Amino acid sequence: MNKEVFQKYTIPDAPGVYFFLNAQKKILYIGKATSLTHRIKSYFDTTLREKRSTLIEKMVSDASYIEWTETDSVLEALLLETNLIRTHKPIYNTRSKDDKSYNHLVITKEDFPRVLIIRGKDLHDVDGTHYAHIYGPFPSGVLFRDALKIIRSLFQYYDENANLDTHTSKMYKGKLDFNRQIGLYPEACTKKEYARTIRHIRLLFEGKKKVIIKDLEKAMYAHAKKEEFEEAHILKRKIFALQHIQDVALIKDEIRTYKDEKSYKIEAYDIAHLGGNDMVGAMVVIKNGHVEKSEYRKFIINSFTKANDTGALKEVLQRRVQHLEWELPDLIVIDGSTAQKRVAESVLAKHGIEIPVVGVVKDTHHRPDHILGSSNLVHLYKTDILLANAEAHRFAITFHRKRRKIT
Repeated sequence: MNKEVFQKYTIPDAPGVYFFLNAQKKILYIGKATSLTHRIKSYFDTTLREKRSTLIEKMVSDASYIEWTETDSVLEALLLETNLIRTHKPIYNTRSKDDKSYNHLVITKEDFPRVLIIRGKDLHDVDGTHYAHIYGPFPSGVLFRDALKIIRSLFQYYDENANLDTHTSKMYKGKLDFNRQIGLYPEACTKKEYARTIRHIRLLFEGKKKVIIKDLEKAMYAHAKKEEFEEAHILKRKIFALQHIQDVALIKDEIRTYKDEKSYKIEAYDIAHLGGNDMVGAMVVIKNGHVEKSEYRKFIINSFTKANDTGALKEVLQRRVQHLEWELPDLIVIDGSTAQKRVAESVLAKHGIEIPVVGVVKDTHHRPDHILGSSNLVHLYKTDILLANAEAHRFAITFHRKRRKIT
């Protein structure tokens, strides 16, 4: 599939799960997204191979169709993606072929089932003797644990290492009581009541949130009919929480995970001089939030003897793009406003290079005021952009001062 075919799709800016399919409508790859439109668009970037892998590049080439399913939250997208990968086992979801190190969620087969996190290599009991249900694998441990925090705020469950019936000491019972008080464990309840909670956890992991809401509404109306208004109100709050899942932590985790897997590279540029004298340029590189000093470069400006920041920037970028041996970045950061941004974009366009450019606009005290450019990129990489800009300024000033001492 090429970019022209992709552009025919109208993909929503919503969380969900997406599918790449071949000409026979066989699923090649399944992924999840905070924003379907932004995530799917990333597969048609000109530097896909460098950002992801040759395997993913081939997957996109083999694909003929894109499909997607919207979800109400990132949490539901995460759970749905995992279930679908486990069911369909797409050939390009290589992680599903070797999940021994990944987390799984298991529900034990006991009177009061425990909900546990188990590594794939430790899932010895695959015949179901002790595990009633297994969900996973979940490749991102951080994302998975944050998801469980959200789930636990809705449905409290036990996660003790041993069966609850095997411990009768006062210390153990005190631990149970404490965890109930802080909302980790459920209030003391009957086996039937706890079984209902476990059923709802299962339904959530199976992508059946609407069934849970229907169950809770039925129970809420039953309590209201009996004039048990406090119980009805508790259920009403739980229904609202399910309908409006707050998964900000998951969104942040996905952004971080996405940045990590892409090995996102930023190049930043700045010009330094004193009244036009000893004019120099500097290029610095930031990868995934870390400076890469081995890739820093210095430029002595040859075209101007008077102050001309935009002209100097143009010279630096023209010289930079001639170095084909230097890996191209995913984003270019320049110090300046619209004029500098346009100069950078014109140099790139002249050489047929498609790289987004953002400009860091300073206030009268030369402090960052705002950033010009794609709002999505600024949202994702604001910290890295400001770091790159500050580092480029420092590097340029240091080089300029050395030049002045020499001359």
